[in-house]
Amino acid sequence: MFHAVIMAGGSGTRFWPASRATFPKQFLRLGGSRTLIQSTVDRISGLIPLERTQIVTNQQLVGLVREQLPELPSKSVLGEPCKRDTAPCIALAAGLAYRQDPEAIQVVMPSDHVIQTDADFQAGLRLAEQLVLDRPERIVTFGIRPTYPATAFGYIQQDLSRPVNVVNSSAFQGERTKSAGNVATQSVPTAVRQFREKPSLDVAQEFVRSGEFLWNSGIFVWRAKTILDAIRLYACEIMGPIDKIVAAAGTPSFDAVFAEQFPLIQGRSIDYAVMEKYPEVVVVPAPFAWDDVGNWNSLARLVTADSDGNHVVGEHLSLQSHDCVVQTTGNHLVVMAGVSNLVVVQTPDATLIADRNQEELVRQIVPALQSRRADLV
Repeated sequence: MFHAVIMAGGSGTRFWPASRATFPKQFLRLGGSRTLIQSTVDRISGLIPLERTQIVTNQQLVGLVREQLPELPSKSVLGEPCKRDTAPCIALAAGLAYRQDPEAIQVVMPSDHVIQTDADFQAGLRLAEQLVLDRPERIVTFGIRPTYPATAFGYIQQDLSRPVNVVNSSAFQGERTKSAGNVATQSVPTAVRQFREKPSLDVAQEFVRSGEFLWNSGIFVWRAKTILDAIRLYACEIMGPIDKIVAAAGTPSFDAVFAEQFPLIQGRSIDYAVMEKYPEVVVVPAPFAWDDVGNWNSLARLVTADSDGNHVVGEHLSLQSHDCVVQTTGNHLVVMAGVSNLVVVQTPDATLIADRNQEELVRQIVPALQSRRADLV
């Protein structure tokens, strides 16, 4: 059966002041009626039921997850007692899924991306599921066709000489086979030659020119057993505590064992721990539109501009002002006169004004406020 793991532990400091430690990016509405985490759950509706959906977050955010997603069973929200990066998170979710369903196939995805459309995303998942059913030891990931030489993303180099054929499995019938087949003709899976970390601008430009590289989306499909075996092989030190936590699942001692064992794990990303070493990785060029909404400039891609090129969410009056990104709360009015190329974000207790070309400076705000106004971070 298909299971979902949604990783929801990020902090989103580049979305200050709307994003805070107790209310990070994935809980924001960025140009839509639903928050990012709500939209992530909506995206798999009809394909993966709520009882097979696991949200892994920080312990302090469990209440917020349940508030925004009240339809989830309480056991579907798991709060880590401390941050330990993606490999331990994935190992725990895989262990719990395997215990419930030894044949479990999982999709693992972040909670803070914008993806269009839901139908395209589900078609991609069906293709990835079929690739795993065809060859159970496979790990499938999605790559995003680069539209510019990004230095903020990792990259996946395709082995274009090794396309991967999709075998029609008996598990797929009717529209599911048709949908996966249509995607397969548009997004040809290939073997992965290598994973590359965030590059310099010169290297990123070369990646894009080559036509072989895709952005690393951080979305994976695999059998729970396969990823557990891989972690046990390449990062075995993670699995001792994880095995003890999983063994305690469903018992009165689970919370205590979780709190005791999880901090013993050294944090590692799944890319470093497994993906860069595993020999059976297939990448699918994403058949869906993807945006990681990394900073406030992302609103320019999500919100239609007015006649002056301003992208606005909330109450706003512009007088000879152009090409700004604005977000306000409630009925608070932001008036801009004779300015251009600014980010303006208003919350009840803080206001951000930044040059759009200096958006990376926003990442320095939270560290700068730690000793001065910790209540605002």
